[in-house]
Amino acid sequence: MGASAVPFVIFTLFWGVIGGVLPWFVPAGINKGVIQTMLVLTAVCCYLFWLCCYMSQMNPLIGPQLTRTTLAVMKEVWK
Repeated sequence: MGASAVPFVIFTLFWGVIGGVLPWFVPAGINKGVIQTMLVLTAVCCYLFWLCCYMSQMNPLIGPQLTRTTLAVMKEVWK
């Protein structure tokens, strides 16, 4: 099972805009630096979380747990 390029591009652009473009449009004020830092850190953390979840679905470490009965039925039916 491979990865699709469409979700990867869409989410990369989405979080790239939030972390790379929006900080330039924060209005001047006493908390401008804090808001810019918050936007960049939020974008990086959310993107990394999404990327790890997306990549973990490509090669899952834990498969389905099947009982002996199910395995026996599969053996007989899937000849």
